[in-house]
Amino acid sequence: MESSTGIVRRKSRQIMVGNVPVGGDAPVAVQSMTNTETTDVAATVGQIKALQDVGADIVRVSIPSMDAAEAFGKIKQQVTIPLVADIHFDYKIALRVAELGVDCLRINPGNIGREDRVRAVIDSARDHGIPIRIGVNAGSLEKDLQKKYGEPTPDALVESALRHIDILDRLNYPEFKVSLKASDVFMTVHAYRKLAEQIEQPLHLGITEAGGLRSGSVKSAIGLGMLLSEGIGDTIRVSLAADPIEEIRVGFDILKSLRIRNKGINLIACPSCSRQQFDVISTVNELENRLEDILEPMDVAVIGCIVNGPGEAKSADIGLTGGEPNLLYVDGKPHHKVDNESLVDELEREIRQRILKQQQFSHSEKIIPIKDIS
Repeated sequence: MESSTGIVRRKSRQIMVGNVPVGGDAPVAVQSMTNTETTDVAATVGQIKALQDVGADIVRVSIPSMDAAEAFGKIKQQVTIPLVADIHFDYKIALRVAELGVDCLRINPGNIGREDRVRAVIDSARDHGIPIRIGVNAGSLEKDLQKKYGEPTPDALVESALRHIDILDRLNYPEFKVSLKASDVFMTVHAYRKLAEQIEQPLHLGITEAGGLRSGSVKSAIGLGMLLSEGIGDTIRVSLAADPIEEIRVGFDILKSLRIRNKGINLIACPSCSRQQFDVISTVNELENRLEDILEPMDVAVIGCIVNGPGEAKSADIGLTGGEPNLLYVDGKPHHKVDNESLVDELEREIRQRILKQQQFSHSEKIIPIKDIS
């Protein structure tokens, strides 16, 4: 499948994580993970809802104990977004959260133990219609692979993944996705490229332990951007040592930059120089803070001078170019003059008015009776 940007998407089997399709021709899903104590139901529910409010498609929750599993059941009752349970080793926890309505199990079959335990988890997943995510991490490779390769390598990551995949293939359970994560960008990219040629299942992309907000965003943008531009990747998680909400925002920024998926305001802003007729940096920062709640796609250009300003403004839905006076554009045409004191207020007002009109138009289209359509 080729997108409008010319990116040819890797063909993959589609699975369902709750009501969210992953793989096939579905949009690339963006997800994050809670960092609250799962047994603190109120805090975890609050964080899940906050992630959903900024556009998350899927949220993962760590389930390290049976107490956490019971708490998960209460959490699931209070949210609507699909939840993935992150489980290691204890197959009984997997069985319990399956009963409690989990939408996906992040559990590596090879780490569960005996054959009967693996089969019990797969049978439960099959009965409840729950897909599995195999998650390979460079920091937790099997000891024999560490000995064989000496250190984490792309081949070691792929071999580990194929071991788990072989178990699911043997048990005839194709409803799974796979991740191959390392903190090294090139190791991660090479591993995904290798595995993408060998399986049909969707791939969950991520650079694990990428770092703080700035450095982690850069590493993730490079690694995920390389793969996504090659058509590899069906869902992404940006791993940051930061508020999980930032993971969602950065994830959508990566997809927007590649024109793969558009959600929220796409701010086009100059870095500013001595030609600027207003304070571009403070204007953009204030706009970002005020418009965080908007999920509808829109291009907004904020350029401080008349050199590049008119061209960028004409290409955006709403644009502002500095000058004497400053000029605000709507739909590529000059709309009205704006003084420096009211820049942010005027931009926000125009943006929200445009979104309101779009929503009203969309709603009116949906409620037109069939008999009125000629």
